[in-house]
Amino acid sequence: MRIGVYPGSFDPATLGHLDIIRRASRLFDKLIVAPMINGEKHSSFTMEEKVDFLQRMTRDLPNVEVESFSGLLADYVKEKNACAIVKGLRAVSDFEYEFQMALANKKLNPDVDTVFLMTGQKYLFLSSTIVRDIARHGGDITGFVPEEIREDIMKKLDRTK
Repeated sequence: MRIGVYPGSFDPATLGHLDIIRRASRLFDKLIVAPMINGEKHSSFTMEEKVDFLQRMTRDLPNVEVESFSGLLADYVKEKNACAIVKGLRAVSDFEYEFQMALANKKLNPDVDTVFLMTGQKYLFLSSTIVRDIARHGGDITGFVPEEIREDIMKKLDRTK
């Protein structure tokens, strides 16, 4: 069974993330979407909220599982018996960082490859940071995040109310 792991902070998950998840789910028998605990970043959403959002927005993808993790990605991938790490790329600046991480993960776990998927053109500008900024100012995030989670994001972040 070919297993892929798509790690990320997903703070919050966006339609760009969902685009990568849908496309990656066609490449693997099982895709584990893995929100990770990153001590260097302050999260706007709890791990439970992130897992819930991701489960709701991938409900129609039977081969997608959502599971949070902490620690080294290379160790988690090995524990899950995965053959690949999936990373979405928007710009050259994403590639430089992700390429460095891919090399480090390959050194730590020589049995795993990193698969880079280019974000769909209509999502090139989209990031969790942009979604948070718009939501905090009461802006409309329709078209940026899946409909299933839009109101939950607004309830948590909208500071104009």
